[in-house]
Amino acid sequence: MQPRRRARGLAIQVLYEIDCSGHPPEVVLAVRKSAMPLPEAAARFAEELVRGVLANQDKMDQLITQYAPEWPVAQMAIIDRNVLRIAIFELAIYDSTPVKVAINEAVELAKLYGSESSARFINGVLGSVTDRLDDIAIQFRTSHTLP
Repeated sequence: MQPRRRARGLAIQVLYEIDCSGHPPEVVLAVRKSAMPLPEAAARFAEELVRGVLANQDKMDQLITQYAPEWPVAQMAIIDRNVLRIAIFELAIYDSTPVKVAINEAVELAKLYGSESSARFINGVLGSVTDRLDDIAIQFRTSHTLP
């Protein structure tokens, strides 16, 4: 598996644990990184994803609510909402991951960690998000918090 895909896997595991348990992000990151060693660049990428998602979570959740109104974020599967958060971070803020790559990676994370319907759900929501990505990216860039 490619280092950046493994980094996303690490990030989803960290975000899942934080979301479920409320454990401190730095502790969860340290424990997960020691259990899943990555090359230095990939480890930094995983940390940027986690910190970026946590710093911008409220705004991302508003966006998810807008594009998946039938699924309240609080009731959404924890994996699904965190896969969406990572993808939205990569698409709207991180800005160095090509759109198709961010969507493909999110779908692959959903297949790996989510339910049978997760990949289809993630793909649908991100398809709607990318239709308005320029506006969304501008909105995030003017008010986001860097990791």
